[in-house]
Amino acid sequence: MFDWFKNFASPSSLHAAGVLGMNARNYDIIAANNKRRLYPLVDDKVITKNLARKIGINTPNLIGVISTQNQVSNFLQMVGDYKEFVIKPAHGSGGKGVLVIKSYNETTFVTASEKMLSYNEVYQHISNILSGLYSLGGQYDVALLEEMVHFSNQFSDYSFQGIPDVRVIVYQGFPAMAMMRLATRESGGRANLHQGAVGVGLDIKTGKAIAAVQHNKPIFFHPDTNADLMQLQVPFWREHLEIAVKGYEMTKLGYLGADIVLDKFRGPMMLELNARPGLAIQIANNRGIDNVLKEIKNNYPKNLNYEERLDFVLGVAK
Repeated sequence: MFDWFKNFASPSSLHAAGVLGMNARNYDIIAANNKRRLYPLVDDKVITKNLARKIGINTPNLIGVISTQNQVSNFLQMVGDYKEFVIKPAHGSGGKGVLVIKSYNETTFVTASEKMLSYNEVYQHISNILSGLYSLGGQYDVALLEEMVHFSNQFSDYSFQGIPDVRVIVYQGFPAMAMMRLATRESGGRANLHQGAVGVGLDIKTGKAIAAVQHNKPIFFHPDTNADLMQLQVPFWREHLEIAVKGYEMTKLGYLGADIVLDKFRGPMMLELNARPGLAIQIANNRGIDNVLKEIKNNYPKNLNYEERLDFVLGVAK
């Protein structure tokens, strides 16, 4: 299956190594820690953004929302004060339906991957969002227009065209595991691992690279920039983890994934939260997450505020 899994001879050895499988994730972790009534808090990006703003989580500014077909033709007026913008579905997942426009005029739009789109193509993309083409379960959706995140120079050697992001798994309010996702030429400038992006496992205390994979196979250098991935270290690491932990404060979801980007001007910003984060983070870290979750559940202190939980994970002395 995956190169890392080849080290294990049987399902029992995978279990002993703390590898969390899909069924165990769904029933033992997600169902046990995430109440279904809380899912809309993260499944609807408009709700998520409003909650984040209320508790002081830094996010890309919302330009506007298009909720009906007769509003689509107004999108140029809505973004008139912005040189670049992002279109995304409110109920999308896995980066589906996200369109980044880095420059445009009334007839031509240039995406983050340098693709040229016509006005009609962008118009149709927004219409497709409303029809539910990219949403969870194919439900009717709304389109968000957001400010574009600006690529931090800190990662100029580590990502091809697209903005890299950090995924942090938070369990019962504690950061448990993290990785950075780096765009490649193959992934079309998107930080999606299944499209060919690179996943870099990060030490939860320091934000420094500990392993890297592409297509679930170990690598050491970025396939396009040739940057040494083992030299990667995420700056403002505590601020990244603070956003993730505040995601728990905001939603009370016991198991969640927080996606965070580093903006050149505004620092770490939350892109979205996920109530059903995937398991590829284990491959990127070359380590199973199940034992980490059990350690948090059984041995980490209770009744701490978010700053105290951060201090505990980071090993900050009091």
